Amino acid sequence: MGIITEAYSEKLKYQFKVRWIKTFFQVMKQQDVALYVISFLLGRAVIMDELIPFSLAYFASVWVIKRERAKLVLLFSIFGVVTVGFSPLIILLISYLCFGFFISLGLFVNSNRHLPYILALSSMLGRLAFTSLSNQFSNYALIMAFTEALLAGILFLIFIQSTPLVAPKRYKPVLKNEELISCIILVASVLCGLSGMYLVGVNLEDVFSRYLILMLALIGGPTIGATVGVILGLILSLVNETTLTQLSLLAFSGLLGGLMREGGKFAISSGLIIGTFLLSIYVDGTASLFPSVVASITAILLFLLTPTSLTKRLARFIPGSNEQYEEQQQYLQKLRDATANRMEQFSDVFEALSKTFTGKLAQEIDIHQEERELDDFLSHVTEQTCQGCFKKTVCWAENFDSTYQNMAKIKQELSQNGHVSQITESKFKRQCMKANKVEAAIKDQLSYYKANQHLKKQVGESRRFVADQLLGVSEVMDNFAREIVHEREHHDLQEQQIVNALTSIGMEIEQLDIYSLRKGEIDIEMTLSVYQYHDEGNKVIAPILSDILKENVVVAEEEISPMPNGYCFLIFKSARAFQLDIGVAHAAQGGGFISGDSYSTMELAAGKYALAISDGMGNGKRAREESMQTLHLLQQILQSGIDEQVAIKSINSILSLRMTDEIFSTLDLAMVDLQSANVQFLKIGSTPSFIKRGHTILPVESSNLPIGIVKEFDVEVVDRQLEHGDILIMTSDGIFEAPKLIENQDIWLKRVIKQIETSDPQEIADLLLEEVVRLSSGKIEDDMTILVAKVQRYQSKWATVPYYKVSE
Repeated sequence: MGIITEAYSEKLKYQFKVRWIKTFFQVMKQQDVALYVISFLLGRAVIMDELIPFSLAYFASVWVIKRERAKLVLLFSIFGVVTVGFSPLIILLISYLCFGFFISLGLFVNSNRHLPYILALSSMLGRLAFTSLSNQFSNYALIMAFTEALLAGILFLIFIQSTPLVAPKRYKPVLKNEELISCIILVASVLCGLSGMYLVGVNLEDVFSRYLILMLALIGGPTIGATVGVILGLILSLVNETTLTQLSLLAFSGLLGGLMREGGKFAISSGLIIGTFLLSIYVDGTASLFPSVVASITAILLFLLTPTSLTKRLARFIPGSNEQYEEQQQYLQKLRDATANRMEQFSDVFEALSKTFTGKLAQEIDIHQEERELDDFLSHVTEQTCQGCFKKTVCWAENFDSTYQNMAKIKQELSQNGHVSQITESKFKRQCMKANKVEAAIKDQLSYYKANQHLKKQVGESRRFVADQLLGVSEVMDNFAREIVHEREHHDLQEQQIVNALTSIGMEIEQLDIYSLRKGEIDIEMTLSVYQYHDEGNKVIAPILSDILKENVVVAEEEISPMPNGYCFLIFKSARAFQLDIGVAHAAQGGGFISGDSYSTMELAAGKYALAISDGMGNGKRAREESMQTLHLLQQILQSGIDEQVAIKSINSILSLRMTDEIFSTLDLAMVDLQSANVQFLKIGSTPSFIKRGHTILPVESSNLPIGIVKEFDVEVVDRQLEHGDILIMTSDGIFEAPKLIENQDIWLKRVIKQIETSDPQEIADLLLEEVVRLSSGKIEDDMTILVAKVQRYQSKWATVPYYKVSE
């Protein structure tokens, strides 16, 4: 029985130990164990054989950021300084007490701007108190106390940036440069705590410092590797004079390893071995060669055993690394997707609103609507006439149909003709004793009826207009959402052809991104390394791309480095099938400087080009403001992607509602598709335009009132197909009205245009204006504007360079 009891007791003890160990590790995992390891090692870190500024600065940074962990950090810091000696322990304890005293006074409220000064004062008081108690006070002790206090304040500003980075949850996707340097200084300070610690005769400080250099050389390249090597070597050299060689070794190994990182881990490791042999033999001789080589080999073994997943995870936080670039691209893709989803939601909302307005409009168009309106109309008439008549029952009870039809007939004739026919009037008088009174009441009620009908029509048109606008905004947002989520397609074959072609002629391509190769929508970005740029993009690269892609390609944008042997960034896009050569001539009334006419030429998305002339009512500054405002609104709305008909209706609605005085403007708009040469004319109160094709003159005209006169109108669109060499001529009304003695201005203007022999658009505009002024005896009685555009097929300035595939 005793044996069983003893065995059971041992089992309970074992289970208790296992449970306690599991609980301890779970607590340590939840309590940020990295903070405690760092605090222990920083407690051991001593520089210049006596200064201990790290522990107090790190405790203050944890107290600010994770105050709930501050007590355990303080405890582990004390454990660390105990392993160093008694004197540092007393100094640190006094510094902690001073820091706690100043904090209890409320000097640190809601800002940490005073905390570096409190730390510096606490550190200085701690060292001065110890030197006073130990009778070691001197000028040297005062200088060392000031130095330690200064270091404590500066290290706090560094540690407070790097302390959040050791938390398990990372809240920033990428480290800033200052955060990276702060983190490196923190790691170097932690490595100072490994000073004097050996494992199987190997110095752990050397091993982990060189291991860190290898990791950062692999992740960040030569710049990061050399920078970290200098920082680590400088800080570690303050711990022990004999480690001054580490500054050169770590910096050289980081630089050499970073330069060889394309060769992988073995190439980077060879850089450390080379640096170890060279610097150890040159500086310290062969005596220190063996322990230094052992430390380097141990660091290399740890480096080779480090899993690639850990390396990639760390690389995501290093600026400039490939992993960090991929992380940013993923973040941008998520941002684009979220933005596109929100835009699609807004598009659906506007589409639903548009359907709501059109639904209300459809409900109004009811087959029984007219009957209900007639019933309401006659009911108002009968309230004024038949309600007090003694024959009311006879007319509306016994002869309802005939009475109703007769009164409806009177309303119809009054609405259409303004009077009642004798037949209808005599027929109604035989039935009604108050026929004249009823007819007068119908006339009186008819004015209200017409006003009500006009108001309903305006409301219906307004709803239709709002529905069109909402639908146009919905389409723009939907197109924008599709453009946002449009990802780059893979074009491996064409990319290889482009790289081979440009490399074969000596071009050094740093980066090539092909976003689209669709017909008419080519989009290619390229970064080249050039010694001196001589417009190779237009002269050489664009012709080669045109031959490879079987389409005219031009340089859309270019950014050239001002320094020789720099980089140039080029964007190539599809050339339009047609191009326009523009010419303009205009004159103000009386030869003045301010013209009421305004014109605009603008290239829009989807390969369209807009030419517009607006003529404000009257002359002078006010007319010019009207015409410029019309064109400004037109340009903004068209560039947003809204259909041109909706755009013109929107402008008309805005201009007709913005003021009460009668100031109007005309608009002559031509939308030319540069891929097909098709043109759409939208002429609002403007004069006819002309297309000159050889010796044939084709007029273009439509009938629309000027903008702002009526609130709603239907825009009449005229389509024409232009050809190569066609000349489009648009004019304001001052050109037509100038020759007073000519009866038919259209025929006269066609004859003048036909007689002009030149095909240069600017010369045509100048000659036509000169002819009009000459026929007006040199007088300019109205503002005149002539806009001429010549349609030509696009012809590259440089011949296509053929690409011959090199046989391998």
